[in-house]
Amino acid sequence: MTTDGPVGAQKDADETAAETATGAPVTEATPAEPQKPEGFLSHFVHNLWAANTVTVTVLSVVMAMLIGAIMIIISDPAVLSTFSYFTARPADALNASWTLVSTAYADLFKGAIVDPAAVTAWADGSGTWRPVFAPISETLTYAAPLVFTGLSVALAFRGGLFNIGGQGQAIIGTITAAMAGFFLPLPPVIHLIAALLAGILGGALWGFVPGILKARTGAHEVIVTIMLNYTANLFLGWLILQKGIQQPGRSDAISKAVDESAQLPSFGAELRANLGIILAVLATAGVAWLLNRSAFGFELRAVGHNPAAAKTAGMSVAKTYTLLMVTAGALAGLGGATQVLGTAHALTPQVAGNIGFDGLLVALLGRNRPWGTLLAAILFGALRAGGNRMQSFTGISLELVTVVQALIVIFIAAPALVKAIFHLRAARTARLGASMAKGW
Repeated sequence: MTTDGPVGAQKDADETAAETATGAPVTEATPAEPQKPEGFLSHFVHNLWAANTVTVTVLSVVMAMLIGAIMIIISDPAVLSTFSYFTARPADALNASWTLVSTAYADLFKGAIVDPAAVTAWADGSGTWRPVFAPISETLTYAAPLVFTGLSVALAFRGGLFNIGGQGQAIIGTITAAMAGFFLPLPPVIHLIAALLAGILGGALWGFVPGILKARTGAHEVIVTIMLNYTANLFLGWLILQKGIQQPGRSDAISKAVDESAQLPSFGAELRANLGIILAVLATAGVAWLLNRSAFGFELRAVGHNPAAAKTAGMSVAKTYTLLMVTAGALAGLGGATQVLGTAHALTPQVAGNIGFDGLLVALLGRNRPWGTLLAAILFGALRAGGNRMQSFTGISLELVTVVQALIVIFIAAPALVKAIFHLRAARTARLGASMAKGW
């Protein structure tokens, strides 16, 4: 090939020298073909051991269960005594430890999901259907109010606020729902709807107070909501003992019973799971739509990300803060309403339990995502339901389950620790990796 000009002449000389040295003609290099994009399976395999949300969550649960197993072994004197002669007969200690831990976690599974023995008994006609569905019923019963309080915390956090007041808002929700349940003489379906709305309004009112104070005076929502938690709890203790509220003929702190027309219907005469879990799923879908599809959701996410920029764009930060806390309070109040209308059926000093504080952990475990919060609440409900059976059959303290819950949250809150322990790769920022890194 001949090319005109000095540059072309030099190129021809170089090609001729190369042909002389190798004995083969030199061809011009062709550009490399673009690489084909990786398929879904390749991305999944690559991200399986990366520090994405799903992997970190699963490994956090595994780590918590392993530490829980060690604590189970340490807490049993009989098993612990076998380690005194471990060097002589290590099999004794290992077998005893395995038997204890496997039995405990098997009871945890049987109490939370299903007992295979109950399924076999139902199949051969020697048992009924209730023991088969009782474990999952208990799990959903414990999970339902946690979904609402978890969504309350998650929604507020997405808007840049830290709602510590879910407990107080849930307590007020139980009060207003219960009072509507035993004071209003209404037909069954209307009575239930009115009681639920009363719980929503009570929680919304309790959420409005820190919201308006934050918007108008800049008062920190954490301090205000913590104080309101104490206020709500003390108000509940005082109210139950008042004439007209306290159950007639009783001297202890318990209110009148909620009318049957205002109680949440259960899924079976012998099961505790009720309509509350259906409402929890609907609330999750509603919060997901609110955050991702509505104009208000866009505003609260913008305010939560950068209040100054949102204000410059014409958004009312004060209005957003107020509406956000009202909505969060309404969700927590609905959680309290499902508690008293679904299982408690009367006001007591501990009617709300710790659903507001547990909602903080549920929201954290769910990465402040609606569907992640739902799954986290079900996990906490399963641990609680399974822990009851584990305590009854194995004799292991229920507090150990609480320790496992706390460990899960600790590892979730410290992903760098999990990444260092398991030597996880950094999550990819494209396609599958990006979706996992963003959360559930």
